[in-house]
Amino acid sequence: MADARRMGKMELFAHFADKFDMKRTVVRDLFEELLVLSEKELKRTGEFTLPGICKLVVQHRQARDGRNPATGETIKIPAKTVVKARIAKQLKDAVLPRK
Repeated sequence: MADARRMGKMELFAHFADKFDMKRTVVRDLFEELLVLSEKELKRTGEFTLPGICKLVVQHRQARDGRNPATGETIKIPAKTVVKARIAKQLKDAVLPRK
């Protein structure tokens, strides 16, 4: 890879602003509203889909026993709720090399 630097938030906003001839502040507001909408839908239904990109899913994990890697001691890992991103097949196929 020639340039491994990742795209930051400001570059993302600038890209969309240039592509669709919009002000960066408008693009920022659109992304902020997307965040608000995704939070609302995750709380309401437990999932939120960005078509062709990913599906965000609320997942409840049970309490379980684990091991401290440094000492090998058994520890209790408490139950918790997490949000997982499931990448759309279309995006995986476009990015990942075929076997």
